Amino acid sequence: MSADGRLESAAVGSVGEPDPSVQQRRRVAIVTGAAQGLGFGIAAALGREGHAVAIVDLDAAAVEAAAAALRERGMEVRGWRCDVTRPDETHDTVRAVGQALGPVSALVNNAQVTRSGPITATTSEDARVVWESGFLGTLHMMQACHSDLVSTRGAVVNIVSGAGLSAPAGYGIYAATKESIRTFTRVAALEWGPDGVRVNALSPSAQTAAFTGWAEAHPEEAAQRVDSIPLRRMGDAEADVGAAVAFLVSDAAGYITGTTLVVDGGAHHLG
Repeated sequence: MSADGRLESAAVGSVGEPDPSVQQRRRVAIVTGAAQGLGFGIAAALGREGHAVAIVDLDAAAVEAAAAALRERGMEVRGWRCDVTRPDETHDTVRAVGQALGPVSALVNNAQVTRSGPITATTSEDARVVWESGFLGTLHMMQACHSDLVSTRGAVVNIVSGAGLSAPAGYGIYAATKESIRTFTRVAALEWGPDGVRVNALSPSAQTAAFTGWAEAHPEEAAQRVDSIPLRRMGDAEADVGAAVAFLVSDAAGYITGTTLVVDGGAHHLG
């Protein structure tokens, strides 16, 4: 606990000295917002592909539970509690990941608080929370990881949304934030390309606990949502979306940067 009473960024369940061999490992991935849902699926897919994965999220207990679940599957996973809206915490966390696992070669910015509602009912607090968790969190993590990514010639994947592509009613602040991240991704790809760092965006659709809860509360709307997908199903967070993220950070995607990959069964397209 810091002097002002807030939790400091710290490794969860981390003990002992760093493995001396970690500096030789290149495939180290940070996934934000990875204690559950889509982020957890992405972390699992990267771990399955052989990345050492750092799960980063706000809830320390949830972070450790998620990391433990993936370690049970034989993956090398560590967890860090971090508030990505705070640049000091993101830098401290990236430094700790480097000491424990090695320099970051893949960054996935998935953390995002969601608020919905009509524009007339949207408060300044709604806008602040959505913007800071999404756009500023992405900015802070990219800044904190930049030197590592240059040294590893790594890759960034920023998670955006079909809400930004279709602009549905009720999601004004969320959609605007996600489109800001998508534009920021293109600029970062231009600026960081000469250093060998690739930056892409991915717009997903996946079956998560949050979607399941929403579908139970709004069954007709959920059914319409699935019917609007040409493949007639929600994606799997690990097998569909996570696998696509793993591809984007792999050598197989070495000539892809500044683009948006839509992984949502055909529900949206880039016009």
